[in-house]
Amino acid sequence: MKPSVGIIGPADSVQLISEIAMEYSEQIQPVPFIYSNTNEAASLIQHNQHLVDLWILAGPALYNSFLESGVNQPFFLLKLDGASLTKTLVEIGYNDKKALESISIDMVTERDVYETFNDLNISSSQVYVHEYTHETPLDHLLTFHQNLYQDGKVELCITCLRSIYDQLRLENIPAFRVTPTRSNIRETLSTAIQQWETMHFKQSQIAVILVKVQGIEKKDDHNMVSYDLHRLILDIQAAILNFAESISGSFITIGTGAFVIFSTRGSVEETEKPIGSLLDDLSLISDLPSNIGIGYGDTALSAEENARLALNHAQNYDSFCAFLVDNNGTIEGPLEQQEVLTFQYRTENKEISEKLKNSGITITTFNKILSVQKRVGNGTITATQIADTLKMTPRNARRILTGLVDQGIAEIIGDEAPTSKGRPRKIYRVSDGVETGTS
Repeated sequence: MKPSVGIIGPADSVQLISEIAMEYSEQIQPVPFIYSNTNEAASLIQHNQHLVDLWILAGPALYNSFLESGVNQPFFLLKLDGASLTKTLVEIGYNDKKALESISIDMVTERDVYETFNDLNISSSQVYVHEYTHETPLDHLLTFHQNLYQDGKVELCITCLRSIYDQLRLENIPAFRVTPTRSNIRETLSTAIQQWETMHFKQSQIAVILVKVQGIEKKDDHNMVSYDLHRLILDIQAAILNFAESISGSFITIGTGAFVIFSTRGSVEETEKPIGSLLDDLSLISDLPSNIGIGYGDTALSAEENARLALNHAQNYDSFCAFLVDNNGTIEGPLEQQEVLTFQYRTENKEISEKLKNSGITITTFNKILSVQKRVGNGTITATQIADTLKMTPRNARRILTGLVDQGIAEIIGDEAPTSKGRPRKIYRVSDGVETGTS
């Protein structure tokens, strides 16, 4: 199904963009929205978001308007660069026979302005530029042109905004307007289509969610009343069924206390019921440890393999936690916590791989440590931080760090005073393999 593309801007810009958008009629459905003043844009976007899938904004000044609308949809800004300015200067010099040495220009960057004048062999000694950032009030741009013209410093003004152009004309100030080139419009439309297709493909990836409730078989072995056991299993299934429904998925039982949910990545990521809510429900139903592994993949097989890997990480991490492995092999977790680790379970650095093998440290553990160090934020780490985050003993964390130091992957850079009596804690810096430390 073709996405509907909202094209918003002044009438002439929208007309031109819509005309060029028809070249892509097999891929998109353009929907024009015209305003008389930039102040109308936010409301226009907000009230019509249900009609479109993504937006093309006719100029950089619409960025703030889009944010003000509160709309959470993809949008793409048409850029006004040196090519757009060149087109305007040629029109001024060729059609209007105006001199181009004494001009005020807004929104286009100084670099683009001066490079354009240099390329056209035009003096820029009396060219005044007011660059635009998203914090720039639009009335400042109008005042910029008015003051320069009234002080006799410029003979004409070039603006990128239709509203400023109209106001300057109303005051009988010679004004011209920079508009996007056709090639720029085509480039923006092509980018929008490509990113939409990529996002749509990503959202349609298969999602496999493995849920494991441990210990149900032991309750059966301990002669738990069969009715109570059946009620427990039914309650667990009901919780999983409710979550599957929230992500438009289906689920089946694959063993005692083991369940699998099939859905799509888009449904999982867009649900208002996060994976942590399922863990909360399971913890309320029973005190049995429960873990979840989520896997994304282009095929059912790859998604299931990733889900099993994610479930393995969750079970090794803690009770009642979830991990995720995406189609690129990136692992995230534990998902129900506010801060999660992100790491890889493989490396393409053969030297690092060999050193880790010599020290008896797995690639996954090494990448987890790098992730913890990155999250700490100062490029250093201690054994205590590793132990607390990765749920291991401080002794094991120190052993791992010592192994990394011995292999030249980490270095000791200082000591940290202990919080109680004892020896100072060593502070380490672990290398990512691009620049390895020395032992």
